[in-house]
Amino acid sequence: MLRSLKDLQGYTIHAVDGDIGKVGDFLFDDHAWIVRYLVADTGNWLVGRRVLLSTVALGRPKWEQQTLPVMLTREQVEQSPPIAADRPVSRRMEQELHAHYGWLPYWSGTGAAAAQVAAQIAAEREEEAAVGQGADWHLRSTREVIGYHIQATDGQIGRVEDFIADDEGWGVRYMVVDAGNWLAGRRVLLSPTWIIQVSWPESKVYVDLNTETIKNSPEFDPSAPVNREYELRLYDYYGRPKYWTSV
Repeated sequence: MLRSLKDLQGYTIHAVDGDIGKVGDFLFDDHAWIVRYLVADTGNWLVGRRVLLSTVALGRPKWEQQTLPVMLTREQVEQSPPIAADRPVSRRMEQELHAHYGWLPYWSGTGAAAAQVAAQIAAEREEEAAVGQGADWHLRSTREVIGYHIQATDGQIGRVEDFIADDEGWGVRYMVVDAGNWLAGRRVLLSPTWIIQVSWPESKVYVDLNTETIKNSPEFDPSAPVNREYELRLYDYYGRPKYWTSV
């Protein structure tokens, strides 16, 4: 089912032997458009610690109780490798995290993809040796991107307000856009596949659509769940391939 990631912030994270904390943020892969981790706010339990939990460890969300169960113990979380709060999450940090929990790395495999990751890790280590810190820009915070401007082919229209993700595979299916000064109170959905680029220095999302097309697209009601009927209208309006029929 498709869910608002903003609505999930504040949900209780429940380990097999007790609560861990609250959902504070999500980190998504800006190449594959998949949520890779949730960031746990552990309150007074692990003060000052940034705790990342892979979505592979999540059980079925309990929506009525506003709880996200994780298949981990509190001790596993407490002993997990520290993640710096003031630095991006590097692939090297991810390696340590996955090794600790015994998670199968999502980037594992053979061939060109694995070789690319190996080269990336080597480059990060060289940079750490040179400047004392590593960086990897493939993971992005949903909190960070909310508020980014939407840049259409002929002008600017609105801002990112939320993300809609599949609660099973955790794929990011849509950005929720508040049309802002164009159409007060009107929200529309844009698929990541329609995005040309996300400019982090400019805080902008560039899409291959013009403002008039976005303005007249089917309106999104945040109080109602995204269903297949609405998605059909959305994709038919834009004339784009549907993600659930792609081969």
